[in-house]
Amino acid sequence: MPQHSSKLHSSNQQPDVTPSTPKSQRTKMVRSSDDNEKKNLVKKLKDIEFSVPIVYGNIAFWLGKKASEYQSHRWTVYVRGATNEDLSVVVKRVVFQLHSSFNNPMRVVESPPFELSESGWGEFEIAITLHFHNDVCEKPLHLYHHLKLYPEDESGSMSVKKPVVVESYDEVVFSEPSEVLFARVQNHPAVIVPRLPPGIILPPVSVEDADKRKKFDPKDNPLTQWFTNFSEADELLKLAAARQQVQAQIARVRRQLSLIDGQHQQHSKPPNDL
Repeated sequence: MPQHSSKLHSSNQQPDVTPSTPKSQRTKMVRSSDDNEKKNLVKKLKDIEFSVPIVYGNIAFWLGKKASEYQSHRWTVYVRGATNEDLSVVVKRVVFQLHSSFNNPMRVVESPPFELSESGWGEFEIAITLHFHNDVCEKPLHLYHHLKLYPEDESGSMSVKKPVVVESYDEVVFSEPSEVLFARVQNHPAVIVPRLPPGIILPPVSVEDADKRKKFDPKDNPLTQWFTNFSEADELLKLAAARQQVQAQIARVRRQLSLIDGQHQQHSKPPNDL
């Protein structure tokens, strides 16, 4: 089926294929009062929270000589861990809502990798809904991603080898987890957990949860080579660089103001008596 798009591209346009700048944010998931009432028999860790860095976006490959008017690109939309870890430790399923021109536009992915591949010619917004396991959070997380097939810079030629990659970073925070949940995620590579206060003894991880970790190996994903490398260290370096730029600008403005003030004082000084 053809895909409608707010941005149309004729077949003779040949833009350069370059990744877009990733976007970052932080989302805190809060349980409702009903959630708390249902979980009141579960022992929780008060004043404790853990976070799960996620990345969502798409990769689009131009089909080259195989491209047609309505099938110019093969693309994949996905939700993954920041460094491509398995998210199924907290995510139960992901729902991708495609444009209505697709057959069965609501696609449900029940297991990792949480991704969906299609082909077409148009760009449109995809609604992505993350459903978590019941002991994580009963409220789903709604994300929105604009499918990108063509690069921002529309000069040059397209390549069948280098795709367009557009990704957004989000850090999802969960508060007051149960002891069972915290035990399940504490050693998982996709989850950032705090140090627990002394004296807290967590229950053992079930055999079923341990087996789930072995079923999916992110390294097997052929798209891995194109993913953006997100890491806490990289984010801190970016923040430090931005802070240095701001401080340098402030220092430059202060020097200019000081120079102007000095010149003003010099001109306003009364002449010496002869």
